[in-house]
Amino acid sequence: MLHLIPTPLGNLKDITLRSLEILNQVDVILCEDTRTSSRLLQHYNIQKPVSPYHQHNEHKIVAHIVDQLKAGKKMALISDAGTPGISDPAFLLVRECVKEGVPVECLPGATAFVPALVNSGIPTNRFVFEGFLPLKKGRQTLLKQLVNEERTLIFYESPMRLVKTLEEFIQYFGEERICCVSRELTKLYEENKRGSLREVAEYFKAKTVKGEIVIVVAGKES
Repeated sequence: MLHLIPTPLGNLKDITLRSLEILNQVDVILCEDTRTSSRLLQHYNIQKPVSPYHQHNEHKIVAHIVDQLKAGKKMALISDAGTPGISDPAFLLVRECVKEGVPVECLPGATAFVPALVNSGIPTNRFVFEGFLPLKKGRQTLLKQLVNEERTLIFYESPMRLVKTLEEFIQYFGEERICCVSRELTKLYEENKRGSLREVAEYFKAKTVKGEIVIVVAGKES
């Protein structure tokens, strides 16, 4: 069986008891970055073999992993933070497991966009998760498609591109559209900056930004 195990966004206490139990039971733990995951595993004294599984090698090794699972191996897949498959590698492996009849189980747990959405103050009843926007090809086309979207919009972004992305949102959605930028969720310096796109963009222009970022933007008013 393949277990997909959500891992903490920052605070190591944000992992379920069941996740820890399964991590202690599997034969191998597949990690997006073994160096990052070792901090969590060492903290909970989990001593299991680890193997790298990330976007740069998944196409090459997915068949081998499935063969091991079919042979009886029990594996867990974890990402650096959050739930595998949500803007992190997992889809290819899950799809192949389903195709080959290998049982797959995804445990509930941390996913960055959920707390960012809930504490944004922007409607949560209907939303669209877009993850990371394309860096070049297709970026403008996608933004044009989202201009008239009435559901709340959710994006992931890196610190170095935050201001540029907010300025693009101003261009397409208008400077008065309400948004919330959340960063360093669950960590010591967690920040949730709310306001219009113009206000939030000006705020982040004036400071150095670090950490993982979620941008929540209100949908177009009907």
